[in-house]
Amino acid sequence: MFTPLVPYWYRAEFRPVWATDYSHALQMIKEAVQGEKSDELFYEELIQRAPSKEQKEIIAAIRDDERGHNRMFRDIYRDLTGQEVPAAAELPYVKLSSYPEGLVKALFGELSAVERYRTIWSALPAGVYKDTVLGILMDEQKHASKYNYLITLNQASENSSKTRSYRM
Repeated sequence: MFTPLVPYWYRAEFRPVWATDYSHALQMIKEAVQGEKSDELFYEELIQRAPSKEQKEIIAAIRDDERGHNRMFRDIYRDLTGQEVPAAAELPYVKLSSYPEGLVKALFGELSAVERYRTIWSALPAGVYKDTVLGILMDEQKHASKYNYLITLNQASENSSKTRSYRM
């Protein structure tokens, strides 16, 4: 029979590899909202390049969600620090070479956001802010799924003259 060397209620402190401290989470929130202008230009270009009304609507809905996330992150930052997010120097926007390239860039941007927001989530205290970040994180996963759909749809249209479009 196995006899533990320590009492059964003792457990070594566990820390996920993505965990961070509170001050780093606040810095990450600030960084999450500082590329706002570049993000807007990216979404507008992607919408303009979309080949169908359905694809334009999907991307516009994602863009609108992202605007809401930006507002919520700004509010969280202000509530937790008492300060507004300072404006950052904007990097010059680089136009996309193609619509499919933009979809892939958007997909990996969403997946990267999931990882960053998971780290932010890990450092926030239980309550409304942590719950809000979890909701934003789930939206990013939903966006990644939609970009996967658009990538697949456009690959199918390249391989066939008839493309089926399935509405979600």
